[in-house]
Amino acid sequence: MGIRAQGGSLAPGRVVGDGRYRLLAQFGVDERAAAHLWRARDGQLKRDVALTLLVGDPADAEAARLARRTLERAAHASKFGHGGVARVLDVLSLGSGVTSSEGLLGVVVAEWTKGSDLVDLVAQRPVAPAAAARMVQALAEAVDHAHQNGLVLGLDHPQRLRLTPDGALKLAFPGPLPEATLRDDVKALGAVLYLLLTGRWALPGGPAAIPAAPHAPTGRVIPPRSLVPTVPVELSSLAVRTIEDGGHGGIRTSAAILRVLDQVAEAEERTQLIKAVGEEEAVAEPDGTVWTTKKPVKDVARRKKLAFGVTVLVVATVVILAWGGMMLINLFQGESKSSGPQINVAAPSSSQVAPPSGEQPPPAQQKPSPAVGAAVKSSAVTVFNPGSKGDSPSRAKNTTDGDAGTSWKTDQYDKQFPVLKDGVGLVVTFKDPITLSQLKIDSASPGSKVEIRSAEKKNPKLDETKVVGTGDLAAGESTIALQQPQQGQYFIIWITQLGEDDRGKFVTELKELTFLPAG
Repeated sequence: MGIRAQGGSLAPGRVVGDGRYRLLAQFGVDERAAAHLWRARDGQLKRDVALTLLVGDPADAEAARLARRTLERAAHASKFGHGGVARVLDVLSLGSGVTSSEGLLGVVVAEWTKGSDLVDLVAQRPVAPAAAARMVQALAEAVDHAHQNGLVLGLDHPQRLRLTPDGALKLAFPGPLPEATLRDDVKALGAVLYLLLTGRWALPGGPAAIPAAPHAPTGRVIPPRSLVPTVPVELSSLAVRTIEDGGHGGIRTSAAILRVLDQVAEAEERTQLIKAVGEEEAVAEPDGTVWTTKKPVKDVARRKKLAFGVTVLVVATVVILAWGGMMLINLFQGESKSSGPQINVAAPSSSQVAPPSGEQPPPAQQKPSPAVGAAVKSSAVTVFNPGSKGDSPSRAKNTTDGDAGTSWKTDQYDKQFPVLKDGVGLVVTFKDPITLSQLKIDSASPGSKVEIRSAEKKNPKLDETKVVGTGDLAAGESTIALQQPQQGQYFIIWITQLGEDDRGKFVTELKELTFLPAG
């Protein structure tokens, strides 16, 4: 298909860029920036390249300004190297590789990405959820590295992406829009995931070859799971939460996306492996004979018992060797004891090392705890649940009523945070500002992890709060010392990892919160 430009048509065989690049095939058009995406042949270096041609009239001052901004961003990205982004080889602008007679405002030259077209891939059928998670994971890693370097990649158009032979997505046609932001890159990751799962594009400005994602009357995008029931709820939720801007439940960083994708991909792969266990796999020989690799149930059970027995034997051997070693040490030291030595699994601290013979060990030195004052009573406790409701809001007050027999529990979750949400917590309000030094938490959910955050108001957004302390909860009372005493009127106990009950559900129960100010 030829595209008419100021200086003639863009068609296979035409040469652009001072006669250096011969157009071979077109792979898409990003109409938002009049960017035409081509595969071309570099006549000087005899290699294929990817060209992003910015088409426009050089006399149009506004179009020329926007093109310059895109070229500047592309030139800046040429210093960035990552396997998920095609390397920018050159940037041509008017008067520097591009003439006004060509009908172009600029050209971004990148290395050619071998593989397949993303649009062709999803046109056949949606991608399996586990494969989709892994594909987007590789792209998200590139975004994360770019954002750490302050770069916007501009991957919010599916025709700019290609699938490499090893199954990873790659930005094949770099050249971010003039006004593109870091947030646009993150939303693009959600849109690409949505596209792989459903075959539909959920952002504005997509190619005509891909159907647009449907929206509810409220304007919210329909979750992928509603279109393809086999999509796991975690992936469906991740795609929607990444795309949407409104609400407190949105995902706004590539790092958060990577955490969820890693958990989901591993869970999906485990599920597929479990399904494959016990299934008969036929193997055909050249002569037509078919063999089966299915193992009898008794044989599987026997191998499991054997593995357990070997494990016990190894552990017993290690214990015996350790005991024998300690006996030899005592023998050389001239010590004589009637019973075997005590075996310490943990390495001794510096205060536990034995002193030279004849010397008395110095008294144990303990790190002094920071001085704290009497516990301060809060005036209110409410559930902090950005983007959703629930988690027993009426019971939040039980955490400060002085009665360990009452408590507050989160909802029970089938998946660990942050698959369905980033976390949940409690906002504690004091009548007057305090200088908090320590927080004691009486909990019935060992394994839970919490952040202590300070806030400027009662109902902040999560990104408006500041982490001032972290800790792991044990069964019973745990003391969390802040990094340094923090003055404030609003503090949040933010649960980032839930405990696990005996039914395999994820839940955290808090009985009492005790706030200790600096002494």
